[in-house]
Formats: sequence, structure tokens, C-alpha cells
Amino acid sequence: MHIHVIHENAAWLEPLARALDAERLPWRDWFLDRGVFDLSQPPPDGVFYNRMSASSHTRDHRYSAELTAGVLAWLTAHGRRVVNGPRALDLEISKARQYAALDAAGIRTPKSVLVAGKDEVSAAARTHFAGEPVILKPNRGGKGLGVRLFHTVSALAAYLDGPDYEPPVDGLLLLQQYVRAPVIGPSGPLITRAEFIGGRFLYAVEVDTSDGFELCPADQCEVGDAFCPAGDEKPRAKFTIVDGIDTPLRDRYEAFLAANDIAVAGIEFIRAAADGTVYTYDVNTNTNYNPDAEARAGRSAMTALARFLGGELSRLSHRAAAAE
Repeated sequence: MHIHVIHENAAWLEPLARALDAERLPWRDWFLDRGVFDLSQPPPDGVFYNRMSASSHTRDHRYSAELTAGVLAWLTAHGRRVVNGPRALDLEISKARQYAALDAAGIRTPKSVLVAGKDEVSAAARTHFAGEPVILKPNRGGKGLGVRLFHTVSALAAYLDGPDYEPPVDGLLLLQQYVRAPVIGPSGPLITRAEFIGGRFLYAVEVDTSDGFELCPADQCEVGDAFCPAGDEKPRAKFTIVDGIDTPLRDRYEAFLAANDIAVAGIEFIRAAADGTVYTYDVNTNTNYNPDAEARAGRSAMTALARFLGGELSRLSHRAAAAE
């Protein structure tokens, strides 16, 4: 019996592979870019961990998410233990469905407007965000790709008509309220990403967003550990691990994950500089961890994840043995 890791990015798999090997756990790699699956036959036994990413299409794996959805349906129909199953994937690949689920759980999100069709975007911005800065993001994105801030509708319209515009893979765009983050000490504007394994809070990462919205914490998509000196104050790393977040917020996040059958996730939120209101704007169910930040903090989320998966496999093995 094995742990089966479903993914489409070999570079992102490497840290988990090392952690699984270090724990001496039996595992197999399911790279779902293409393949043949006989749905009339039962899948293999074991624990299946879904790491399919919303950004898979940016690596020329256009239909990996759709293939994974079919495979997860097959696995769950046969009662296999799936970590981050169909509901997790559904929220991973749609910000609109993600915000609806967060709102249903009583978790505040920024005002968002779903737009189908590039020609509708500028008019929607004038109607819903008149005179305000607005963020444009793809409904299905990942890593912060395609997320842009516009201070005027004319600037937004120029981008939409210009050569840099990238159409969203699912045809859907979101216009979203811009929440200005506080600037603390030597850092730039901060957002926080809370990491959960086994549905429980592990640690949080404060992220300096001075360099923009591409916030993937993995070493493979890090362009250098950015520092922002200010006077004689000590520079701060782009990613900094902190041990806790507000307890009521942590509890709401854990309840949200349980309600949506999500065991592993990074949830990003921002505290508005103006009034301290907390807005949650992203749930990443294919979470990565920043190795430099973990080294400074003496933490290893991949080790914790490997041990969680190992525990799931052990429970499954014991139940199988008891049934014999």
C-alpha cells in the first residue's frame, strides 16, 4: 500500500519527495498531464494526495485540472482515501466559487465582481468601483499570475486593449476591491499566509508585497530573497514565519477547511491599514513552503506533511488488516 501523489509539476514535488523518503514512506508519483485510466476497474489501494495546481495551464498542462477532476471522481467512487479531494480541486481552480464558500463560512472577502468577456470589464469597473483603485485577476490563476492593480479605469482599459493583456484560461475575470496593507517597520506592505496540515494550523508567513502580487513561496519560483532596508533598521526578509494568528480567525479557517474536505492549504489574508478589517482573498490547496523562511525559523512543513500522510496510510493499513 502506497501514498500516491497527484501533481503536474516535478519541481514542486521535489521537497515533498525528499520528506517522504526521509520518513521512509512508500509512495508513488502520479504525474497527471496525460494518461489512460480504466474507469470500469478499481483504482489501487492507498492514500491519494491531490496537489493539482490552478496554474497548471501555465506549464503547458492545459487539461491537467480537468483530468484530475475525473480521476478524483473515480477514486472517491471507490472509497479511496483522498487528501484534498474533488471539493478542494473545485475551489482551487475557481476564485469565484472559493469566495462563495468563504462567504458562506462567515469569512470576510474583498468585494469582487465576476466578469465574462473582456469587453465587459471596463464598464463593470466604472459601475462597481467608480473612482477607486481596482485589482484585476483571472478566476483561475495561481502564484499571483495575472493579478494587476489599476488606479484608474482608463489605465485598466489601456491594458485590456494592449499587447500585455493575457486572456484567462476559463474566460472569466474578477474585479476586486483593493485593500491597502499596513507598512510595518522596515518591511513593505504585508499580507499573511496561514498554513494548515491535517486541517489544523501549523504556522503563518508574513509576506512583504513590495515587489508585487506573485507570491509563490516555493524556492523554484522565488527570484531572490528580497529585502527592503529603511534607514538604520534591520532589513526584513520577503517571507517571515510567525507562530500564530488571531485565535477566532484560526478557528473559522479550520471550520471552513473541515466543511470543504480540505486537509492541506495555505490561506492568505490582509489586514486593512485604514481600519484593521481582515479580508481573506485566497485559498491555495496546492501549497508550497519557503525554504529560507523555514530555515530561519527551524520549521519544516514538508516534514509535517509527510508525517500526516504517513499517519493516514498507517490508519488505512490497520483498518485493512483488521478487516481480514
